[in-house]
Formats: sequence, C-alpha cells, structure tokens
Amino acid sequence: MPPPFGVRRFLPLPTLSHDPARLHIGVPRERDFGPHVDQTNYSVVVAEKVVVKWLTPPVPLPHPTPEILSHLVEAGFNDTAPPYAALTGPVDGRECLLALATGYLPEARDGWEWCVDEAEAGDTAFAADLGRLAADLHLALSTLPATAARTAAAELPSPAAVRAAGALAEALELTGDEDGQWLAARADRLRHELEPLDAPITSPLIRIHGDLHVGQILRWRDGYAVIDFDGNPTVTDADPCQPAARDVAQLTTSLEHVAQVAIKRRGTPPERAADWAGRARAGLLAAYRARLAARGRPDLLDEGLIRPFEIEQECRELIYAARHLPRWRYAPMGVLRTWYTEENPS
Repeated sequence: MPPPFGVRRFLPLPTLSHDPARLHIGVPRERDFGPHVDQTNYSVVVAEKVVVKWLTPPVPLPHPTPEILSHLVEAGFNDTAPPYAALTGPVDGRECLLALATGYLPEARDGWEWCVDEAEAGDTAFAADLGRLAADLHLALSTLPATAARTAAAELPSPAAVRAAGALAEALELTGDEDGQWLAARADRLRHELEPLDAPITSPLIRIHGDLHVGQILRWRDGYAVIDFDGNPTVTDADPCQPAARDVAQLTTSLEHVAQVAIKRRGTPPERAADWAGRARAGLLAAYRARLAARGRPDLLDEGLIRPFEIEQECRELIYAARHLPRWRYAPMGVLRTWYTEENPS
C-alpha cells in the first residue's frame, strides 16, 4: 500500500486467488451483505473469505479497534472474526482509520436473529456459551499492558455515579407520553438502584468491549464470535477502562431486550418471555463466574455493580430511542415494567 496510506497487520491474509476456471473475472468476487442487513458502515465480502468494513465516514485516530484486535491476537483470544489488517490514511489533514479487514464467518447470524429464535423456543442452553465467551474476552483484555494495573481513583462522587445520574436525568427528560409519566413516578426508585455507584469502585478497571450486547455476538457455522470493538456510540468521552461489570450488565440487559422483541415480533407470551430472560441471565452469569474462578480471576467481577449498570443501560436505551430510533422505546420500557411488576396496575 503506497504512502500516504498505511496498513497495520494482525494475522496473515488468506489467499484470495480467484477460481482458475473463472480467469475472465480478473479479481476475487465481491458482494455486499444486501439491504436486509442494517449497517452503520459499509462492508463487502471478498471471495467468501474476507470482510472489508469501510468506515463511513472515516474515524480520526486514535481508534480503539486496532489496539484491541492486536492485543487479542497476542493473547490468543480466537472467538472473534479473525482480524487481518487495518487501513489508515489522511482525511482533511487528520490521520484516520479507513477500513478493517477481518475473516468472513460462514452462516453467521447476529443475536437479534438467532437469540430471538431461542427466546421464542424457550431454550437457554446457549447462555452458558455466552457467559464463557464474555469471561474469556475480559480475561484477555485484562492483560492489555496499558490497563492491566488500573484501579479506580477514590473520588466522590465517583465518575460512574455522575455518569449514571446524568443518564437517568436525560432519560426522564426525553421520554414522553405515558411512558414518561410511568418513568417519572419511579425516578426515586431508580435513583435508589444507582446508589451503589456512589461508593468508590474497588474492582479492577480493564479495557472493556464497551458495547457488548447480543447483536455483537455472531452465531456461525463453528460457534460464537464477538465483534465490533468500536465502543458505545451513544456515550461520548467514555473512559475505555471500566469495571467488567459494565459489559456484563449490557449483555444481560440485551437478553431482556431479546425477550421484548420476541413478545412484539413473534407473539411470545410475556410471562414465558420473562421466564426465559430470567433463566438465560442466570445461566450466563453462572458460566461467567465459573470461568473467572477457573482462571484465578474472580476479582474481575463486582456483582454489586451489575444492577446499577443495568439501570443505567436501560436509561441509555431510552435516550437512544428518543434521539435515533423512536420505535425502539418499547424494549427498554418493557424491561423496566417487567422489573417493577409490583408497581404496575393489575
């Protein structure tokens, strides 16, 4: 790649030689994912072996993904699309990440498809696999040199408490109609749920995924893979080093969202969907804890942080719905109403 472009390599690219019987093509065959796939960026599949994701628009460096992918390769974490290369170059005078090349995973479906199928069927066997996957990811990320020794500063109010309180205030401001009235009536209860964040965080701060929900977990022909290490697009200036519980909380709340999708789109009875979400959540957490314990790192998870981070995440889902996707509001509101059933009218 000639200057001013640069390529950061992670793993060797597979051969992309075209089929000898189709010499007239001249280059490996490319295709996109089709209009049925919702993409923030634009991705193409090359020769059914490589996915090239073009960032639209290019993102100024430093960008978290190249560093994380490089470290995951060094740490031996293989439960992701194999990372091959990152393409960088100048855009309007700034060095930017232009594209990422990763492996193509045959028969891959994201969690908003395969996990909704599981909810509809009432099957939770997958949850243990997700728990182990998340634990292995955190074990690998916890050894990233820049973050391995991080601990939270003992400042009050803690940054986590300020961030969560801000999310709740914004959710209350942006959520209107009957949902807004319901939320406002429970604001004090929600603030109480956030109180554990008022104390200094004592669990290790590690480099987390930052946007770990079931949509970022592909089920493909040979298992599961976690993707998309760009961070949470709805949170600006977030510290990349956070308690592992933040990722865990986002993953568990996404299971609750799957249950709401199954109710709305598949006609799953609400009671059955809620039961499924509870069993899936328990199975995921049990497998996550067991994996950390087996690897000698149970300290990575402070379970007392999961619930307040879950509350903050639902607030962020409401903010996202208000700002970008109004029809999504039913999911976080459905989850909150499920959590506070004793306060719902019969």
